[in-house]
Amino acid sequence: MNRDSLLAHLESTSEPWDVVIIGGGATGLGAAVDSAFRGHRTLLLEKADFASGTSSRSTKLIHGGVRYLRQGNLRLVLDGLRERNRLVQNAPHLVHDLSFVLPAYKWWEKSFYGAGLKLYDRLTRDRNFGASRFLSRSDAIFHTPTLNPQGLRGGVLYHDGQFDDARLAVNLAQTAADLGAVPLNYMNVTGLIKDGNRIVGVAACDEETGKTFEVPARVVINATGVFSDVVRRMDDLQAAPIIAASQGTHIVLDRSFLPGDSAVLVPSTSDGRVLFAIPWHGKVLVGTTDTPVVQPQAEPRATEQEVNFLLSHISRHLSLRPARNDVLSVFAGLRPLIRSEVARNTSALSRDHVILVSGSGLVTIAGGKWTTYRQMAEEAVDTASRLAGLTQRTEGSTRTLRIHGWTDQAGSETPWGIYGSDAAAIQALAGEEPEGDQLLHPALPYRRCEVTWAVRNEMARTVEDVLSRRTRSLLLDARASMEAAPLVAHLMGKELGRSDGWAKSQVSAFRKTAQTYILD
Repeated sequence: MNRDSLLAHLESTSEPWDVVIIGGGATGLGAAVDSAFRGHRTLLLEKADFASGTSSRSTKLIHGGVRYLRQGNLRLVLDGLRERNRLVQNAPHLVHDLSFVLPAYKWWEKSFYGAGLKLYDRLTRDRNFGASRFLSRSDAIFHTPTLNPQGLRGGVLYHDGQFDDARLAVNLAQTAADLGAVPLNYMNVTGLIKDGNRIVGVAACDEETGKTFEVPARVVINATGVFSDVVRRMDDLQAAPIIAASQGTHIVLDRSFLPGDSAVLVPSTSDGRVLFAIPWHGKVLVGTTDTPVVQPQAEPRATEQEVNFLLSHISRHLSLRPARNDVLSVFAGLRPLIRSEVARNTSALSRDHVILVSGSGLVTIAGGKWTTYRQMAEEAVDTASRLAGLTQRTEGSTRTLRIHGWTDQAGSETPWGIYGSDAAAIQALAGEEPEGDQLLHPALPYRRCEVTWAVRNEMARTVEDVLSRRTRSLLLDARASMEAAPLVAHLMGKELGRSDGWAKSQVSAFRKTAQTYILD
């Protein structure tokens, strides 16, 4: 997947695209895969990098959603569990089993939560993971050694899915390209082109060169997440808002705070949410919050209240109590929740999705979550295809489509395991490149050859692309990522043919961003 060649494809195309998708997050990328799989001529335009917003800032879970079960939303749980199982089959190099311990400190909690999780088991058809089971006090501590033992009565262990969100997004972009689609990052849609009252294309600008394009299209899909209303107002200035953005913040801690292979689920926080502490890439991810946001930002910042909330609640359940100076990184993402006139707060809003078609033919897909991205994409492309009168040229659906990187030897126990079928090529590159097998930083698990690979094959264009999304350095250890930035800029500059001035500006820009991931 090479940006220059994909851009050349766009520049050489004059006839209308069957489907143009605005937005390169989970839903937009899924729609590009689905559309291209059907044989439609598909173009995806993302104003920044793939998954640079919400889709790289999740809790890293592929799940039905235990909290939705508690809310009684069985359909959302069933959809999630069904799509979870499909992802395990279609992307085994990225999605894997993770066991969770739900601790019980009151006499009734063990049986109450255990009954709910047994229902969760039964809702999973063709289960890929193990069944839930009750834990004694000693068993709970065995699985999660740093669990607070004071008053602990045992717990319940259950299974769900874990993944790397940004890497799945990159693999979806590669899958779309493999199927003939043209996914382009740093291509900002600046307007919609109309013939009378009908949308017939989009206007776009290449953020790298400033070159503008008028792109004809038979149908346009708006998959811009929390910015859905911005695109809808390009179509109709009077469009009523449908998005109620909610901020979810996470903190990242050293692995010593939660050794072992199991996560911890706190079933009820002071604001009625569940809280997770999850082992991820050798660190511990703690989240999340649910804070209403009036004006969505491309780079949301965690608030003091959110950080204090997470530290306070997780400290109640761990024998090792983290302090502010233990936080390696803090990051926030915005959920594109659908507005409701009856919900009292964003935690009560549905994680379901909606599809809207405007009078001029703009198809908007909004809401939802990572786990159900494929289903959402399928429904959006169904709608767009009907609207534009497109004929599917390929039999079947994406339900069994293997995502780029699929391998029957998947496993993240090796340095390259998360790359799946590309692992052998990266390992070869590590031997070919000067010092290619050397770490970018002693505190990070990533190697120099991964920077080269990201530029050549994954359309990484900036230092942030590499350190935040092609690798997860920024999320795992913000200070270490800042220290690695000059080396990454140097390696990228050689690949992209950039000047020393470009490298310096990239380092400066990245450090400015990374500083917001560090607690003062």
